[in-house]
Amino acid sequence: MNQSISYADAGVSIDNANKAVAKIGEYARSTFNERTLTEIGSFGGMFSAAFPQMAEPILVASADGVGTKLKLAFETGIHNTVGADLVNHCVNDILVQGARPLFFLDYFATGKLEPDVTASVVEGMARACRENGCVLLGGETAEMPDFYPPGEYDLAGFIVGIVDKPKVIDGKSITPGDVVLGIPSTGLQTNGYSLARKLFFDVGGYSADSYVEELGSTVGEALLATHASFLPQIGPLLGQGVIKGLVHITGGGFLENIPRILPDGVSVEIQRGTWPELPIFGMMQRLGNVDENEMFRTFNMGIGMVVVCSGSDKQAVSAALGTSYDIGRITVGEKSVDINT
Repeated sequence: MNQSISYADAGVSIDNANKAVAKIGEYARSTFNERTLTEIGSFGGMFSAAFPQMAEPILVASADGVGTKLKLAFETGIHNTVGADLVNHCVNDILVQGARPLFFLDYFATGKLEPDVTASVVEGMARACRENGCVLLGGETAEMPDFYPPGEYDLAGFIVGIVDKPKVIDGKSITPGDVVLGIPSTGLQTNGYSLARKLFFDVGGYSADSYVEELGSTVGEALLATHASFLPQIGPLLGQGVIKGLVHITGGGFLENIPRILPDGVSVEIQRGTWPELPIFGMMQRLGNVDENEMFRTFNMGIGMVVVCSGSDKQAVSAALGTSYDIGRITVGEKSVDINT
C-alpha cells in the first residue's frame, strides 16, 4: 500500500498559515477606516477611490524592503520593529512627492512559518499604519520550504498614496540660493546594513548584545532603531506651496538621492558639522577607516529627510518642522552634491 503524502509532509503547514492569518487579521482591522471595503482574507483588497475634494487626484505608489537589517531581527529575536521600518520607509518615499498614504500591502515569506514571529512583524506594520493614517489592506504570507535558512524570512511592502496634481512636489522650481534643511534620523533607517554589520561584527568584533558606551546602548539596539516617518512633521506643510523639494535619504545616501529631485542647472552644497551626527556614524567610520565620500554615499549620516525651500520661507518652514537644521544651499551646477567639511 502506498503511503499518503500531505502538503505538511512537504514542509508547508496550512494550519500554521491559518493561525498566522487569524493573528494578522486582528492587527490589520485596527487600521481600517471608512474607505476600507473588504475584510482580511479577500482575494483582493478594495478601497474607495472617491476623492471629490481634489481637482486632479494623482495616485503615487512605491515598493521597498528592509534589506539586511532583517539579519539583526533574526539575531536578536526582535521582530516588531522591522515591520514599522517597512511601513515608514514606504510612507517617506511617496511623501517626497507630496502624497499622503492611503493603503499598504505586505509580502512575508519564510521557510517554516512561525505564527508568533509573523504576527510580531505584522504588529509593527499595523502600528506604523495607524500612526500614518494608512490602512493595512492585505498582503501575502508564503511558506517556502528549503528556500530560506531556518529562522529567517524576507519582507517587502507596497504602498499607494494620493496627492492633488497642483500640489505635487517635484523639485522643478528649485533655484540657486534656495535653502537646504535637514530633518534628523533616528539611526541608519533601513539602508547601509551590509556595511554596518561588517564594520561592527567582522571588523570591530562586537556582537548584537555588546554594550557600547559611545552609543549609549547595545550594538543591536542602535542598529535596530526604528526608521521614523516624517509625515507628522512635513504633513502640515503639504499643499502650502512652501516646499520646493523633498529627499528621503535612503540607499545611496546624500550623493545618490539628492540629485534625483534637482532640475538642470543646479547643484547642492552640504556643510558637514551643521547638524549633530549620531555617534554610530563616527564609530563606523573609525572602525573601517571609511572614506568620507563612501560614508555619504552609503549612510544618511544623521539626516533622514532633506527639505528644500526658498530663503524667504526658511523661518516658517523650520518652525513648522520642529527639529531641523540648516545644512546647505542650492548652487549653480549640474546636479552634483558637494560635501564641505
